[in-house]
Amino acid sequence: MLAGGCDSPVRSGWGVGAPMFVQSSARGAYAFDEDGRRYVDYVMAYGPLLFGHTHPALVAGLDDLARHGFVWGSTHAEEVRLAERVRRHLPSMQRMRFVTTGTEAMMSAIRVARAFTRRNRVLKFAGNYHGHFDLALLDAGASAHTTDSAASGIPGGVVRDVAVVRYNDLGSVDAFLREHADDVAAIAVEPIVANMGYVAPQPGFLEGLRERADRCGALLIFDEVITWLRFGLSGAQGRAAVAPDLTALGKIMGGGTPIAAFGGREDVMGVLAPDGAAFTGGTHGGNPFCVGMAHRVLDLLESHPEYYAYLDSLARRLADGIRAIFTERNLPYAVVQRESIVDFKFRAGAANRNYDDALAADKAAYARYYREMLDRGILLPPSQNEVMFVSTAHTEEDVNATLDAIVRSVDS
Repeated sequence: MLAGGCDSPVRSGWGVGAPMFVQSSARGAYAFDEDGRRYVDYVMAYGPLLFGHTHPALVAGLDDLARHGFVWGSTHAEEVRLAERVRRHLPSMQRMRFVTTGTEAMMSAIRVARAFTRRNRVLKFAGNYHGHFDLALLDAGASAHTTDSAASGIPGGVVRDVAVVRYNDLGSVDAFLREHADDVAAIAVEPIVANMGYVAPQPGFLEGLRERADRCGALLIFDEVITWLRFGLSGAQGRAAVAPDLTALGKIMGGGTPIAAFGGREDVMGVLAPDGAAFTGGTHGGNPFCVGMAHRVLDLLESHPEYYAYLDSLARRLADGIRAIFTERNLPYAVVQRESIVDFKFRAGAANRNYDDALAADKAAYARYYREMLDRGILLPPSQNEVMFVSTAHTEEDVNATLDAIVRSVDS
């Protein structure tokens, strides 16, 4: 039996007062339940399925990828070639290592930052989700509810080494740094947030973090687990023209298969063994099967630059349609869209700017909306902290069906 009935708490449906959605299969833009009913899927495995489910270029010929083994525990040429391809798109990643999950990538990046700076404290932002290791869960977004650190299994020593400040608020960063600048190893941030709803960095915010990290001798870590590839081959850092010292990437690079990476400046990554004293490692790191899948993903994106224009156009159509529905009904909810992400919260006023805004949204209203949409064949994340992800497999017909379902759901 599964603990709590599932392998990840948000799947249980507890946040929306709904039975757990039990899936039997998936294809393209659609998820299917145990009865074979089809749903338009906007969860997309929480972001990594940029091409939808079962894209032919990713699922065809898997025997060829597996023919020589799934995992070796040895370094291989395709692993090195993948690192070179990543570096071409993300020049800040001068050296990198492949791992299995975004959690592992961020955990490793923070260890590297501490080893390089010989400092302990990490500055992070409320509502930013960096995985489920101890440090990352404090005031995290997504569905990580850890208000009681002791009950959550997070030691007091970890709590003392973390400072949580407000996203888009350089004043809160400065207030902490005035007292503790000499002990900050890293400033860790989602450059564009998609774990407390969609939240864009205000003009000057990321540049301000870069300047403050340089001034106090800390390293700036960008968590691009969601943003890399969702926001183009150069990621959020390319869009913002701000280079971090370290970057974490996630499973989107392998089309959803378990591959991730962390990396950054050559001198910083030099602290890792065997060159330095800091250790990270794992048998599955850079395994040939997932590396092969990552090459397929990059092949698709490099040969089809038009995919990004299609995603943006389709997501804009969805967002504009939702805005029109809300305007007709005098509903005061801000709809936001960027690239392939669409989001709104049940909170009057402007779009979310920080975690305080996200927490002010009406959870009960979203829960009702989730259930209404599910009844009408639209699969949304079972948590208002998440966003809607559009894939290349979605169509205008899917968007039209979604808008029709929204009309009937908000009118019910």
